[in-house]
Amino acid sequence: MRQTFSTLLLTSDLLLRGSGSGEDSLDRLLPPAGAPRKKSATSLSKTEPPLLRTGKRTIYTAGRPPWYDEHGAQSKEAFVIGLCGGSASGKTTVANKIIEALDVPWVVLLSMDSFYKVLSPEEQVLAAQNDYNFDHPGAFDFELLVATLRKLKQGRSVKIPVYDFTTHRRQKDWKNLYGASVIIFEGIMSFADKELLQLLDMKIFVDTDSDIRLVRRLRRDITERGRDIEGVIKQYNKFVKPAFEQYIEPTMRLADIVVPRGGGNMVAIDLIVQHVHSQLEEHTLLFRRALLASAQQMQQLPQTLSVLESTPQVRGLHTIIRNKETSRDEFIFYSKRLMRLLIEHALTFLGKGITGVSILRAGETMEPALRAVCKDVRIGKILIQTNLDSGEPELHYLRLPKDISEDHIILMDSTVSTGAAAMMAVRVLLDHEVQEDKIMLVSLLMAELGVHSVAYAFPKVKIITTAVDKNLDDCLHVIPGIGKK
Repeated sequence: MRQTFSTLLLTSDLLLRGSGSGEDSLDRLLPPAGAPRKKSATSLSKTEPPLLRTGKRTIYTAGRPPWYDEHGAQSKEAFVIGLCGGSASGKTTVANKIIEALDVPWVVLLSMDSFYKVLSPEEQVLAAQNDYNFDHPGAFDFELLVATLRKLKQGRSVKIPVYDFTTHRRQKDWKNLYGASVIIFEGIMSFADKELLQLLDMKIFVDTDSDIRLVRRLRRDITERGRDIEGVIKQYNKFVKPAFEQYIEPTMRLADIVVPRGGGNMVAIDLIVQHVHSQLEEHTLLFRRALLASAQQMQQLPQTLSVLESTPQVRGLHTIIRNKETSRDEFIFYSKRLMRLLIEHALTFLGKGITGVSILRAGETMEPALRAVCKDVRIGKILIQTNLDSGEPELHYLRLPKDISEDHIILMDSTVSTGAAAMMAVRVLLDHEVQEDKIMLVSLLMAELGVHSVAYAFPKVKIITTAVDKNLDDCLHVIPGIGKK
C-alpha cells in the first residue's frame, strides 16, 4: 500500500536528525519526536476571534476566500443582510441569533462602527467634550463602506479599519476579512445611503423601546468605553435621540422585516432564517470536481504545463523515491535533490522580484530548495484543509509578505491531486492583487485531474512539475504516486 508523498515526507520519524546544513535539511520543518504538537491556526485576524461556538457547531465569522467556478470566477455573490436600528437597540444580538440559527459555516459580520470618519484635531476636541455628533450620516465614511461591502459581496478580500471608541481614532493596524456565503451588515445608518441599499438583499429593522435603548447605552458606554454618566446623557439628549427621530426611525419603512423586541423575538428570527435558506444554493465541490473531470479527462495536457526534462538523472531519482523499498534516509536525500532541480527549472521562467508561498504543510518541504537557490527570498504561507463533512477546502491560516502584488510568486505544494487546494491558494493570491500571469504553481508530482483543473480555472498560471500521473485512488491520492507505508 502506498500513501501520499506529503504524508511520508512530513512524518516526524522520517527526519534526519542533525544531518546536512541548515539550507538542505528538512529537520527544522517539524518538531523533535515526542514534542507536543501545536494546534493549527484558524484565525485570519489577530484583532478578534473569527469563531462563533454554538451548542451544535462552530461557525466561522471571519469569512473565507472567494469561491470559484470552472472559470476561476466567483460562482455566486454572497447574500447580504442589512440590520438597522437605533443605538443599543440590539442589532448585534439579532445578528448573532441569525448566525447561530443559520446552517451556514462561513459568515461575515460587518459593523458600521468600523467606518467612522477620521476626525480633524478640532473634531477630536469636540469628541472629548461629548460635543461631536457621531449619530449624523456625515460622521460615516460611506464611500469606503460601500466599496468594502461591494468587494465582500463579490467574495474578494478587504481590509477593515479598527475604530477605538475610547480615543475616537482608527487604529494603525486594519484587519483582513474575506467573502462568505452570508454577510450580515449592521449599523444605525445601514439604510441611509442609496448606493449602500442596493447592495442589501434583505433589510431588517430592529425596533426597541427608547427607554431600553438608553439604559443599554448607559451601561455600554460607562463600562466598555470609559465614559461618565453625565457625558453619556448629554450626548444622548443632544445627538442620539434627535438623530434617531430624524435619520433612523424614518428608514423603518424601507425594511423588509421589522423585529420588535430585538434578539428576544425568536419568531421573527426563525422567519428570517427560513428566507435566507431559500435564497442560498448548495456549493458542493465534489460535484464540481466530477464535472471538471468528466469534461477534461480526454483532453491533452495544457500548454501552461512544463514538466522537468526526463534526463537519466531525473529518471533515476524518480526510480529511487517511488520504490517502496527505499529507506527513509535515502528517500529524503533524493527527494531534496529532485526538489532542487525542480526549483532551478522553475526559475528559468521568472524574472526579478520573487516570493515563495507554501501551501502548508507539505509545501514547506520545498522551501529549503528555494532558499538554496534564491538567497534571502521572502516566504509566505497558506494553510488549506479539506472539510471532511462537505469535501470543501477551507482556509485556516494566511501569512503573506507586504507588497506581494509586485512580485512573481512561486506557489509550492509537494503534490497536487484534484487541484482544489491549489485553486483556492491561487484565488487568495489574486485577492491580494497578484497578477495571474505572475503566479507559478510548482509541485513535485501532479495528477492529470489537478493539472486540468488548475489550467482550466486559471489559464495564465504556469504549472511546473517533475511528473504527471494518470489517476487518483478513492482517497484522492495520486496513483502510483510517491512514497510508501
